[in-house]
Amino acid sequence: MAIAWTETQYQRLIELNAGEEICRRSFASPAERDQAFLRLEKELRAAAREQLERLRREHRRPLLCRLSSRLTEALTGCGFVEVSTPLLLAKGLLEKMSITADHPLYKQIYWVERGRCLRPMLAPNLYYLLTNLLRLWEHPVRIFEIGSCFRKESQGAHHLGEFTMLNLVEMGLPMEQRQERLARYAALVMEAAGLEDYRLVAKGSEVYGETIDIVAEGVELGSAAMGPHPLDENWGITVPWVGIGFGLERMIQVAQKSGSISSCGRSLSYLDGVRLNI
Repeated sequence: MAIAWTETQYQRLIELNAGEEICRRSFASPAERDQAFLRLEKELRAAAREQLERLRREHRRPLLCRLSSRLTEALTGCGFVEVSTPLLLAKGLLEKMSITADHPLYKQIYWVERGRCLRPMLAPNLYYLLTNLLRLWEHPVRIFEIGSCFRKESQGAHHLGEFTMLNLVEMGLPMEQRQERLARYAALVMEAAGLEDYRLVAKGSEVYGETIDIVAEGVELGSAAMGPHPLDENWGITVPWVGIGFGLERMIQVAQKSGSISSCGRSLSYLDGVRLNI
């Protein structure tokens, strides 16, 4: 009978970023398993200390920050303007995105006070900005934002309560160029993230209806939509557009082949993917 890791051992190996092959190992006896665990934990702790030392002496910035910088450089180099919007979101902006009390996402929102919440997505703020920028700037208008969003997600291998989004949008482009632009911008972002093996997959969305997901290693890393869209009327927008939202922690998780997304985001327990209880 094959013996697997104990639950405690398995969780510790996940914390130390053991690979999938290691986590699936089996043994002939508990004694053999326990000896293997002690040896592996020692090796993984040593590797983690080396990674922390590289952060201190070489990188000086965690991977999440480095990825954000690479994406910013790629997008500004392609003509996008970076924007920065508030973390607090008015309830009325959510309602313009069709997120009302009967919407499935409504219960996942962190309400701070009456009528205001921590933003669960960047789209309402970008829509708001674009109502003015489309009037002030020559078309097409290209903007993006990278920042924290908050949602009471189901806990799991690919979900966080606080996560980092990249949202990019181009508005006022020719209708017939939307599909090509969407594919181009998805490729630009994925290349900057070091993830060139991906697929574009059509899927339904609770907000936008039909969307196109960017999928790598079976994980949804981003979701894209095109307009004109029924939501545009709420903002007085009539021009064609394309937009994509990416989750940076998921991109890091897939690129690093990490078993836990918790190690990829903002944390007091991890630094640059390294569990600090080593």
